[in-house]
Amino acid sequence: MWDQKKVLVTGAGGFIGSHLTEALVKARANVRVFLRYNSRDGRGNLEDLDPGLLDGVEIITGDLRDADAIERAVKGCDTVFHLGALVGIPYSYQNPREVVETNIMGTLNILTAARDYGVERIVNTSTSEVYGSALYVPIDEAHPFQGQSPYSASKIGADKLAESFYASYDLPVVTVRPFNCYGPRQSARAIIPTLITQALACKEIRLGNTDTLRDFTYIADTVEGFIKAAQSQSGLGKAINIGSGREISIGQLAQIVQNTVQSNAKIVFERGRVRPRRSEVSRLLADNSLAKKTIGWEPRVSLEEGINLTVVWIAAHMNRFHIGKYQI
Repeated sequence: MWDQKKVLVTGAGGFIGSHLTEALVKARANVRVFLRYNSRDGRGNLEDLDPGLLDGVEIITGDLRDADAIERAVKGCDTVFHLGALVGIPYSYQNPREVVETNIMGTLNILTAARDYGVERIVNTSTSEVYGSALYVPIDEAHPFQGQSPYSASKIGADKLAESFYASYDLPVVTVRPFNCYGPRQSARAIIPTLITQALACKEIRLGNTDTLRDFTYIADTVEGFIKAAQSQSGLGKAINIGSGREISIGQLAQIVQNTVQSNAKIVFERGRVRPRRSEVSRLLADNSLAKKTIGWEPRVSLEEGINLTVVWIAAHMNRFHIGKYQI
């Protein structure tokens, strides 16, 4: 299906975006990526790809909030994977306006350009954070939205824009809603790299709330979910959970990591890592039955296997991490 299809990936320099870009190039798609401009010409996680893979990739830089830049990126594309966003929840506490403008107006620019240029398929990226703390489990796509952080509120707005363009303009959009994705190339902004780096290098593992429950999905499975969502007609107009259907507490997760790296590091509570009380999402557990039914997706990589693969990568790239520092 992807052979020579013209595909745009926004947010391609990010964790999921780089893996998706790599998969699309290997599937022989004609890939264009949109990266946030920086004066160093840095390409983020795309720099981890084998150099030859990027030879045929067209790179456009700019800002999602710039409608002209987005029009140039979208023009001529058959499929758009929109992953570009500001994703840090603690960062959204500090800079809510930037997060809202980037995530909502950036999505509006993508949807408008896709409509105007007749794009065949748009895959909009959501997040399990839109659900907030579970009111019931497992969480299906009908679960109420709860904007418990500026970040989650911005993604709720973006998702509703995607829904409105499907209803108003018959735009061929599907929203993919990943739960906690992890794997190689992820920064220490996320919990699993935070645990692994400290377990490998420190006598203490500094954490916030260890009782929260999360649903973790390995990066290869998440990328497969994006690709299957783009290929399926039955997903159009829908939001689809991409999650493992297994929950684990952060404390239990820390134990798995310690066992994997054979660490005896002591778990230490650090108050600065705790979210504001009403903003904390205490439980996330995906109901992935809609993904199985509509796009034929289900996870393949177990948590234990995925953590082992992630440990191997992080151990070889420890120089990239500020060990023990709380990264927002």
